[in-house]
Amino acid sequence: MHCVSVCVQGEWLRVPCGDGPSATIQSLGTDALRRYNGAKGTEAGDRKTEFSLRRCRGGELLHPEDRAKDVLEENDFVQLVFAGDNSDISSPLEWADRQTPYKEPKEFMSLDGNSLTTADLVSLGKGLYKIKLTPEAEQKVMKGREVIDAIIRENKVAYGVNTGFGKFARTLIPKEQLVQLQENVIRSHSAGVGAPLSVERTRMLLVLRINILAKGHSGVSMETMDAMIKAFNASCLSWVPEKGTVGASGDLAPLAHLTLGLMGDGRMWSPQSSWADAKAVLEGHGLKPLKMKPKEGIALINGTQMISSLGAEAVERALAVARQADIIAALTVEALKGTTKAFHSAIHAVRPHPGQMVVAERLRSLLDSVVFPSEISESHRSCNRVQDSYTLRCIPQVHGVVNDTIAFVQKVISTELNSATDNPLVFAETGETISGGNFHGEYPAKVLDYLAIGVHELASMSERRIERLVNPALSELPAFLVKEGVSESKALCHPSSVDSLSTSAATEDHVSMGGWAARKALRVVEHVEQVLAIELLAACQALEFLRPLKTTIPLEKVHELLRSVVSPWDRDRIMSPDIEAAHALITQQKVWWTVQPYMDEYRKKLQT
Repeated sequence: MHCVSVCVQGEWLRVPCGDGPSATIQSLGTDALRRYNGAKGTEAGDRKTEFSLRRCRGGELLHPEDRAKDVLEENDFVQLVFAGDNSDISSPLEWADRQTPYKEPKEFMSLDGNSLTTADLVSLGKGLYKIKLTPEAEQKVMKGREVIDAIIRENKVAYGVNTGFGKFARTLIPKEQLVQLQENVIRSHSAGVGAPLSVERTRMLLVLRINILAKGHSGVSMETMDAMIKAFNASCLSWVPEKGTVGASGDLAPLAHLTLGLMGDGRMWSPQSSWADAKAVLEGHGLKPLKMKPKEGIALINGTQMISSLGAEAVERALAVARQADIIAALTVEALKGTTKAFHSAIHAVRPHPGQMVVAERLRSLLDSVVFPSEISESHRSCNRVQDSYTLRCIPQVHGVVNDTIAFVQKVISTELNSATDNPLVFAETGETISGGNFHGEYPAKVLDYLAIGVHELASMSERRIERLVNPALSELPAFLVKEGVSESKALCHPSSVDSLSTSAATEDHVSMGGWAARKALRVVEHVEQVLAIELLAACQALEFLRPLKTTIPLEKVHELLRSVVSPWDRDRIMSPDIEAAHALITQQKVWWTVQPYMDEYRKKLQT
């Protein structure tokens, strides 16, 4: 039977579309309204009869005379709107529809709990892959579950399996209440606040939790793993508020919300339904709500996956912006007619920090050389300038330590992505469960504070270079108001992880504040992207004043890239759209991909 989900006054109903010419959109709505009134016991005199039907996805108004089966797909989601009801179907909850359009992936990525990278996780968040477990991971999960089943069967006492949690760790729970215990811990910890995570970030959170469970140290069943994998592959994503974790016993609140939707409670999003009742979304995709087994509730919410997934995104974006910062800085060096002597390989060989040497080589590959000559550089070769200001001369040293900082943070976050972080942990080899503290978020919290401090320096340097570019005495360019953005990042660089508080009646008496560390690291990275977008605009505008002289081929290609989306300024105009366009080039890494072939060419020619 061809069925769809219809929302009437916030209640979701499964309604068959019917057959024949009379099975129209109007009859579908009438049937849904009849079912709703019957369930609510609405008196005949109080019943509303005039309505329209809209598709949840996009808010499209459906014509009442169309055959329902012709315009609605199996398991589609629609909303019944009464005449005179001016409420917007595209409520604030449906902001997720404005994310990157979803295309169902064809390829699969295998998870084994040991080899997920930050780049993998971001790709999974973008919906580029479906997932499956490796056969080895499935075996580990099943063996871990056997340990839990044996504990229950043999009436052994184990924390989190048949005892309470936190302050109630010494309270033994009767066997007949163990399932209720797991459901209660999910509901009681669903206490997050604020806007929900984006679709991409919720995908990352869900798949990272699956990857951790795939290690086999959590004691969940394969039935639960299958349910989570099917939800991910259908892109059925729970409502997860971004605020609420202190990173103590892991990210309890966000992971509880993640699990709550899988249980069929609360709200859930899918590409077909947008935001709707979680149970209706699951059923609309042929999925059943998750049924908890002993130990599974605490296994699903104990871990650092919120901190780590946001941290992985921050790392990947920091990597992208750091390497593009070198390109944009090179443009500014050219526009200000700076010297390239400070980037000589001999200087950096005697202070061989890895990041410093990488940045210096990038600058050499982009600026005047026998491989890529520059007319601009040639025009001031005989000038008396010995050295430039620090923001030009010290680019390798300052940008270099940012690169090394990101590399260090990535190493820690990558370890966290493949670590068992719940409690207690299950060890199938010895048949025991052991309580510990792997859930504590101090590792990712500390390094994400470090990431924010490190990557901020890119904006600090960029802002000073912008000042030089737009100084009217030098270039007659319009002034950019960028100081406020940089100053905000300075405030956000105050470490979150130096703070702590006591929770769970002093049982959890030291916390990491890792959730805030991750969220503000992402904000700092975004600010850096925006400041560098402004420098890109200013540097390319400065090049216009040096025409007809040309810079090197790779930097001319960057100039062409920007000019494909932003025209030169010949009079005052609104700058926000231009900044947004330049920002998009950076977030999409187009600046990097434009020059990478030329960097490779430079290296090859030096080697021959």
